[in-house]
Amino acid sequence: MKNLNMLVWLTQLGLSVALPPLGFIWLALRLQSRFGWGKWTLWAGIILGIICAVDGLKNCLKAMERMSKSNGKEDPPVSFNEHD
Repeated sequence: MKNLNMLVWLTQLGLSVALPPLGFIWLALRLQSRFGWGKWTLWAGIILGIICAVDGLKNCLKAMERMSKSNGKEDPPVSFNEHD
């Protein structure tokens, strides 16, 4: 179960890093072709995509770290005979 959970987080990490640059580049190219904006829109899309990808990477790594720390420190449940 833990391996499946880490696979889900790995997939989320890949999507968080890959999709923002692709989305911003696609949007920049669309703006260039539709409105005739200059080449600066492509550069703006690349820069915004990289910034969002780095932020997504940072957030995913923090969440994975929190998840790995919380798994080992949980107290086991107390049975009925062990109550004070």
